[in-house]
Formats: sequence, structure tokens, C-alpha cells
Amino acid sequence: MKILVIRFSSMGDIIYTTPVVRCLKTQIPGVEVHFLTKPAFKYIYDNNPYVDKLLLLKPTLNETIDDIKAEHYDYIIDLHNNLRTFLIKLRTGIKSSSYKKQPIRKWLSLKFHLKLVEPIHLVERYMKAVAFLGVKNDGKPIDYYIKSQHDLTKLLPPSHQNNYIAFVIGATHFTKRMPNEKIISICRQIQPHIVLLGGEDVKANGNEIASAVGSNVYNACGITSLDESVFLVSKAQKVLGFDTGLTHIAEAFDKPIGSIWGGTVPELLGVQPYMVKDAEVIGIELSCRPCSKFGLEKCPLGHFKCMKDIPDAVVVDFANN
Repeated sequence: MKILVIRFSSMGDIIYTTPVVRCLKTQIPGVEVHFLTKPAFKYIYDNNPYVDKLLLLKPTLNETIDDIKAEHYDYIIDLHNNLRTFLIKLRTGIKSSSYKKQPIRKWLSLKFHLKLVEPIHLVERYMKAVAFLGVKNDGKPIDYYIKSQHDLTKLLPPSHQNNYIAFVIGATHFTKRMPNEKIISICRQIQPHIVLLGGEDVKANGNEIASAVGSNVYNACGITSLDESVFLVSKAQKVLGFDTGLTHIAEAFDKPIGSIWGGTVPELLGVQPYMVKDAEVIGIELSCRPCSKFGLEKCPLGHFKCMKDIPDAVVVDFANN
């Protein structure tokens, strides 16, 4: 049997497809599993032993469809379920099973603050798409394979090489991030050393936080590559982070995770920490929350209480105890 699994984006959504791929490969004798995604996200499946071939989305859909037809798949498992995957399934004629997005229920839940979406994890939602093959969830964490074993002594100063807290301060949208002054207040109360992680877009934020807090904080934002950042997460004592890909990738290493949520909520998307023994979802109840599914560039009401009003003590206690 030959199966193509499709998920184009984004980082967090793709990382949660890894249990599905693993279960397909380990539970169906002799199966060949391929995965199709955007070139920007190929790193998530680099070195993954459960994928026999990685296909990348081409500049035109026609090219991608030609690639798919050439492989002669028995099934397509569509874990994205959008217009492009609909056209792929239609034009290839391959038998398929798709992840059910429930867009109307999600929209109503968001618009009217109703709870119409069953609060089960995205992995479980994905697994329903392969149930017809007799594949069941194996109850193991997500998979992420670091490309190489990096040298911790070259990535961190001597003071931060043991028993540090990894604090992921980046996120795509403003309403997913804590304001710098809030992070500074929290970091001043955390006892272990802290390593700030994120991309070039939050390097200046990290510099401001490290400068305000002092030597207890080391800013690695914009300095380490993604693979190096994942390595640092894997060696951390604990992880703090917002609703962003690196925080979700941290779940692969079963580190204690303090998952901090502002304008978005995990239950709507089903992306609370998965199969992590020690995890705490941190956020506060507000009548205006959630304000979006994926985050916004500013607080619609201007007060940003969802992040500003999170008690410091909840985050600090998780980090220190």
C-alpha cells in the first residue's frame, strides 16, 4: 500500500501530523508513506524515519498534481482540507480521507463565544482521517528529529549551560505575545537562568528584556538557527512559551511546558500540550477572549488584558517549582 499524507502549513499544524504518519508506518505492514508540504516546512520531516519520501508543493498546482499522479498512490490522507487539496483529490481521482475542519462551528464559537467544538486535541482530530484503515493512536508524543547534536558550549555562555529555563518569546501575531514589560517582570522573579528563544523579528525584544533583567537572562533570539533553538529547548530544564511553533515542537522532548495563551485559546484549535507529563496551560477567562483563531496585529479593544492581566505568580511558580 502507498499513501500520501498532505498538510501544507503551518509549523504547529504540521508537527501534530507526525503521530498520524508514525501510526500509519508502524501499523500497516509494508506500507509506503509519503508526505506533501510547502518547501518552507520541509525541515519538520527531515530525518523522520516514518516518511519514505517527502514531496514539496511546486510553484503551480499542475506540477504538484503531475508529481502525485506519477507515484500511483492507493490513498490520499488530506490533513489540510482546503481548496488546493480539494482540487488535488478531484483531479487525481485517488481514494481519499480528509480531516474535518468544522469551519462553521469554529466561526460560531469564535463570534458568539460558544463552545461548539469538541475540546479534543488536533492529533485526535487528524487520527479520525485514518481510522478507516484500522489505524489507532499509539498514545506517544509528537516526533521531531534534530538534524545534528549541537555543542551547547558554543551556543550558550558558561553561566547558562545547566538547568536553564527556555522562554520562547516569539509568535507570529501581536496578540499571541506578552508585552516586553510583562516578560521583564516575570523574568526578574524566576530563579534559574533564562534563555530567550525566537527569530530575528524578536531579537530587539530579547535585547530589551535581557538588558532590563540582567545577567540571569541570555538572549538567543535571532542568533541561533531553528535547529539550534530546538536543540536548546531539548536541553532545557523547563520551557515557557506562547502559541507558536517552537513551543509546540518542545512537546517532542517531554519537557515541563508552561504554555501561555493570550487572544487565542487552545481548545478551539485543539493544540494544547500533547502527551506531555508536566504541562500547564496559562491564560485568563475574559468575555472578549478569544478574539481570533490565529492571532491579530493588535488587541481589538485596545486593553490587551488577556496577556497583561495574567498573574505573574502563575508563570513564576511554574518556572521555579
